[in-house]
Amino acid sequence: MTRWERPAAGREPAAAALLGWLADPQAPGLCLVSGSQGSGKSELLAWFVRHGSRSDVVPERAVHAVALPAEPETAEAVSAGPLAAGPLTAGQSVLGAVWAIADQLGIVARAPGELVAALERDARHTVIVLPDLHDADVAGFVISLAELPQVRLIAEARSGSPAHRLLSGSPCAELDLDRAQWRDEERFALWREAVARSPREVQEHRSDDGAAPDLSDPVAVCEADPWKVTAAYERDTGHEHGGLRAAWLRAGQALCAESRPATRALTLLGVLGDGADPRIAVALHEAAAGADWRMLWRRVRGDVTPPWSGPVTAAAVGQGPLAGSVVLADAHGVVQAVSLDGAATRGRLPELCPDPLTASVLPDGTVLVLDDGGRVTAHSGWATRSAGSGLAGLLADGPGDTERLLDALRGQRGTALAHAAGPGPGTVALGGADGTVRLLGDVTDAAPLHNGPVRALAVLDVPLGDGVSTPLFYSGGADGAVRAWAPGSAPMAAPVLRRSSPVVCLDAAVTAGGATLVAAWGDGLVEYVGWDSGVQQTFRPGPPVRAVALDGAGRVVIGMDEALTCLVPKQERFHEDGTQQPPLS
Repeated sequence: MTRWERPAAGREPAAAALLGWLADPQAPGLCLVSGSQGSGKSELLAWFVRHGSRSDVVPERAVHAVALPAEPETAEAVSAGPLAAGPLTAGQSVLGAVWAIADQLGIVARAPGELVAALERDARHTVIVLPDLHDADVAGFVISLAELPQVRLIAEARSGSPAHRLLSGSPCAELDLDRAQWRDEERFALWREAVARSPREVQEHRSDDGAAPDLSDPVAVCEADPWKVTAAYERDTGHEHGGLRAAWLRAGQALCAESRPATRALTLLGVLGDGADPRIAVALHEAAAGADWRMLWRRVRGDVTPPWSGPVTAAAVGQGPLAGSVVLADAHGVVQAVSLDGAATRGRLPELCPDPLTASVLPDGTVLVLDDGGRVTAHSGWATRSAGSGLAGLLADGPGDTERLLDALRGQRGTALAHAAGPGPGTVALGGADGTVRLLGDVTDAAPLHNGPVRALAVLDVPLGDGVSTPLFYSGGADGAVRAWAPGSAPMAAPVLRRSSPVVCLDAAVTAGGATLVAAWGDGLVEYVGWDSGVQQTFRPGPPVRAVALDGAGRVVIGMDEALTCLVPKQERFHEDGTQQPPLS
């Protein structure tokens, strides 16, 4: 158990009251720590965060997220805790606070409502600390969070500030540190004497009087403090800055979490619409030269040349008549194919596929779609006719490969889907809510792979020699693990990848660099792993990732609600058409 030392500034009574509030299930969800400047508010919160963020703290006292404050002295105090990564403008920016909290909780939230909705779906006890609030808009966001029964918030606000006036009028427990009952007078006096003898040099911590860069200069905003840029764009509602403001607000959480200007430029480029000033895209391309990835193309909501293909919920690389394409499904059930060379539309299925969750393309062009209810449907709008069509088809004995596979799937339900080609109809893997993966078709087998639901499946065709191969299935779970399993053998004992965030989607392919896997996670991270080449790179596109697809040329397609991007990692060299170049000598 964590040993909690005494808090500074003689704040033992306030600390005891804070811990008592945290343990009281009947207490209001918000504890407001108020008082005048120099009353020890920051020291109390620094003590609480430092202990509550340790790995061995009891769950009831754990701190899960901290939105760091605007005031440098408070930021310095709170930064003693392990959760110190965050903005210096959180106390003045609603989006800054949202993105800082979401990042530490391992979720993607573009706006306050998305963070509230994500926390509403998560029944776990969550403690969030918001030091040094001033702005009333941020305080209003805090009140909306406090309405969630599983969330506890500790907010610091100077007495008399706009934030304090709003928060103190809401249902809350208030610790006014100007009141004598919340301090040990003797230790408080000693602390005040020590502060007077060694005053903090606040000004040396301030950076260029808080001025934001030129918000119309793409290079400047990528090099500046991203939290200041966020606050400035948030305030400047009357100017789009050539399209930069809209792009920044689409991908801001990833931009604020990224420290490298080149990667920020690449991220910003990926969500920049074609209605933006064309000079901005040129500047961002140049600024992204030092990033680990190269963007081949992008399509953003509102684009007209070629037109925006719509939000993506599922994606799969095409085969057979769909070779060179990626098949995309949206939330409305529209399934279309777009070119991997530039996202030009290559047609769509005539029928809708309601609530598509994931998709897979068979070698003949048939598209399998798994819907949100777990049902698999097959769509043959792009499928090639079999050699047995016409009179030969009438005389053929028995159903074809695709029909046999569909027969095996009839009545089955799953949470994830992948298809492996084979000598017959191939093998379909279906994930289950209980963590089990089942195989149907050429191969029948099952294995428990996850604690909790299977969220994603992908397959590699592994050669065994003499023209014989076997499928290797990858599964990603809500437990954050990616596991590998070859039919007929025991699953690998350890995950091949593991993170604290749930897996959202997977794809795998044999590229020129060998066996390769792409995984996307619930916190917005996309990870590219070349098992044979040793390449391992990550990218956060900004908005929540809904689907990924990987082709044999190593191109990674990332599908989101507002953007579709295609990138390749720079550690492996590619021609402009995506085919691989030999390594540089």
